[in-house]
Amino acid sequence: MCGFVGYIDGGETQLMEPVLHAMADRIRHRGPDDADYYMDGEISLGFRRLSIIDLEGGRQPILNEDGSLVLLFNGEIYNYQELREELIKAGHAFTTKTDSETILHGYEEYGKKILDRLRGMFAFIIWNKNTKELFGARDIFGIKPFYYTQTDAGELLFGSEIKSLLEHPGFRREVNAEALRPYLTFQYSAMNETFFKGTYKLPPAHWFTYRDGKMQIERYWDVDFRHPTTLSYEAAADEIDARVRESVAAHRISDVKVGSFLSGGVDSSYITACLMPDETFSVGFASPDGTHKFDETTEAGELSDKLGIKKAATVDIHVWLAETSAR
Repeated sequence: MCGFVGYIDGGETQLMEPVLHAMADRIRHRGPDDADYYMDGEISLGFRRLSIIDLEGGRQPILNEDGSLVLLFNGEIYNYQELREELIKAGHAFTTKTDSETILHGYEEYGKKILDRLRGMFAFIIWNKNTKELFGARDIFGIKPFYYTQTDAGELLFGSEIKSLLEHPGFRREVNAEALRPYLTFQYSAMNETFFKGTYKLPPAHWFTYRDGKMQIERYWDVDFRHPTTLSYEAAADEIDARVRESVAAHRISDVKVGSFLSGGVDSSYITACLMPDETFSVGFASPDGTHKFDETTEAGELSDKLGIKKAATVDIHVWLAETSAR
């Protein structure tokens, strides 16, 4: 999963280093495999890593060839191998085998237009040491999170989760009552605002730049439904199936085992059959009347057996909660 934290204009490095470490420690659950930091007097960056690609060489932050650009990246780029070959031909020198470094060199080559070439889920920032500008973006669906706020002293704080920002002494812990009504209405946060006043989410499909205390945010992609089709029902179904299978294959790129959450329902069963993962994981539950009439773990197990896939774990959520509460 991975996660990152950072702040600009954070004061004296030696005094603020413990704060940076505390911020990163709050998101240890996002990256239990590794932690690393970068501080240059202008910006402070921390990263927690869950190793998926290039297990040994993929530490972050990552710097470009001359050290003028610094990258923090959370996500996966599914077409990074094609982009990597393209950038090597253009003269860029890679020091890792990660998808992360592809973004860094892609930004060198194409600037903000690299976002038009990325296929994946991501939130990232790139710090330009020469211009003192911070650039960042989220994927078109907003799968990967990015939160930011500005303190009363003018410091920009940002990270993958709000809880890390709470560790900074300048963070304003003031409730945003305006965010309560839409949350109670939709049961999720539909706003770019959060429950903390002055703390925001970067919207999906948007990039930002931050320089001299000023934030600029712009949309780089939007969906377009103005494409009527003449395909028959059967042809459309075949086209959807082909696209799903191609997408699932792209998502499978990994240097570790790949698993699938399998509920036993139609959607997860279809994805699992396309993916053919190394293992499946299922969660079951009992109904209030004590039966398992809505529990599909039996069907999930039958599908795993039929496909010849190892069932790594089947968990009864009520038993798990009871055992967890008793600890």
